[in-house]
Amino acid sequence: MAIQYLILLSRQGKVRLAKWFTTLSPKDKAKIVKDVSQLVLARRTRMCNFLEYKDTKIVYRRYASLFFIAGCSSEDNELITLEIIHRYVEQMDKYYGNVCELDIIFSFTKAYYILDEILLAGELQETSKKNVLRCIGQQDSLEDMEPGNLHPPIHQIVARQLTPSLQQGRGRSYKDHVNLLDGLLIAIQHEFDTAAEALD
Repeated sequence: MAIQYLILLSRQGKVRLAKWFTTLSPKDKAKIVKDVSQLVLARRTRMCNFLEYKDTKIVYRRYASLFFIAGCSSEDNELITLEIIHRYVEQMDKYYGNVCELDIIFSFTKAYYILDEILLAGELQETSKKNVLRCIGQQDSLEDMEPGNLHPPIHQIVARQLTPSLQQGRGRSYKDHVNLLDGLLIAIQHEFDTAAEALD
């Protein structure tokens, strides 16, 4: 049971995360991403989550605005692959606190860390959710101890500032959206200034 690749794809067809467990040329990877994204995005919601692609099997599941797509060999069990995808989403939910697409965009390294703790060479290596979160917490502690670490949690700032406004944003004018983004930039600048002052 080995996953060959895992791709996170937005509804617009943009790749948000791609992890390859087999050696392929960049041209082959691009072709797979293009073909698989066309196949998955064209499917309706009530269709089966498994489909054939060349000599492999594609297993996918949609969570909110993201498609989690795994490619595995045709002999592999699709339900186990689907469970691995679900386990990955649960881990990200626990880490980020109700994960959304913005979390993955602004903190993609953490999404890769979590995936690397769960899968090794495409095989499930860790089933304990507590162990994965403990390892990610230790990684965060190491990063915090690094000298000159000026990285405030930008993904948290953006999510905190932007999410409530977008939920209420239907019917807002263009000027309201511009003011919202201006406020967001000021909040991010304030976080950077605070971090810089702490180092002085």
